[in-house]
Amino acid sequence: MGIRSVAVHSEADFESLHVQYADADICIGPAPSSESYLHIPSIISAAEIADVEAIHPGYGFLSENAHFAEICRSCNIAFIGPSIEVIQLAGNKAEARRMMRKAGIPVVPGSDNTVSTSEEALDVAHQVGYPVMIKAALGGGGRGMRIAHNDVSLVSAFMTAQTEAEAAFGDTSIYVEKCLENARHIEFQVLGDRSGNMVHLGERECTIQRRYQKLIEESPSLVLSARQRKVMGEAAIEAARAVEYDSAGTIEFLLDRTGTFYFLELNSRIQVEHPVTEMVTGIDIVKEQIRLAAGERLGYTQRDVSINGWAIECRVFAEDPYNDFRPSPGRITQFNPPGGPGIRVDTHIYEGYTVPDYYDSMLAKVVAWGRGRSEAMARAERAMEETVLEGVSNTVQLNLRVLQHEKFQRGEIDTGFLKEFMSSE
Repeated sequence: MGIRSVAVHSEADFESLHVQYADADICIGPAPSSESYLHIPSIISAAEIADVEAIHPGYGFLSENAHFAEICRSCNIAFIGPSIEVIQLAGNKAEARRMMRKAGIPVVPGSDNTVSTSEEALDVAHQVGYPVMIKAALGGGGRGMRIAHNDVSLVSAFMTAQTEAEAAFGDTSIYVEKCLENARHIEFQVLGDRSGNMVHLGERECTIQRRYQKLIEESPSLVLSARQRKVMGEAAIEAARAVEYDSAGTIEFLLDRTGTFYFLELNSRIQVEHPVTEMVTGIDIVKEQIRLAAGERLGYTQRDVSINGWAIECRVFAEDPYNDFRPSPGRITQFNPPGGPGIRVDTHIYEGYTVPDYYDSMLAKVVAWGRGRSEAMARAERAMEETVLEGVSNTVQLNLRVLQHEKFQRGEIDTGFLKEFMSSE
């Protein structure tokens, strides 16, 4: 796009590839995120020193922080994302549920608003029936989430979720919803501009998860019929219109075994798994974010969006899958990423890089594209087999075994698949 980039980084990330690739870089503080990536004054100071026009917040830390977006606006710096009002709404998942109900979008049964005591949570659980999910209203990334199967476990889960929510998000607000077991996690990528033009870029199947965090994603979904895809896509557009969405965002749904879908949440940022959508649509979503933040119109309609082929993404984490996914920081002694037709690797690491123990443990995203699902799976398997990553425990071999599992290959999966798969290993 001809835009010069300035990478901000903590002292721990000085050797990260994003720092080396940027046109310029500025250190914003020590390793702890509270003193660097979450320290708004340091980021704004860096932006003013570099005289930047806009800030892209990525998909973590301050990417869904309305206060940060408001400060950017007050400093005449464009925040590459939706409006402050949308960020505030999407950030409060309980409020987003209320808005979706108002717009006529099916919502997972649960509390109408947040619940402040375990007694209130028990009342909701008795209404919708166990099992239920206890969730932080401002949560994300699996934090502040607990499942309860009875009254005793609910009280314990409520207290734990509140503690986690306060520590991670500075807010103890909790809501309760029915836990849909054996469901699938289907999400739709949406794009909207400030003139009200809106499209979706098809769905992503994000059902393979551990601890409510995604491991393998694909697009499109094998389970959706053409009619279901049309209905869910239209629901995603309606959900985005309900909040006047004006950037790249994601509408997440749960799909039960009967084919009924329910709104789960709205993500007001780019998703980690956006490359699978880019691979099948040919649309650069980050580029679209920047265009839309600059006030440009979308420039195309739903009829102009087409899905070409199939894409599968495998996330590679520095974690030990057979030790409860315990993080594994340390020095990477060998790293040979895969290549070949249809393979894309997004990563910040290289041989000799030291994985810090301060941040999320994701090391790379390996995406395989094929003309159909079978070719995409074959290429994804080959990519995992080719990947050499030594020095830290990682999920490469786990990804490979999941890809080779007969149930995955047949598309017979649900959100409990990985837990069942791990227990049988």
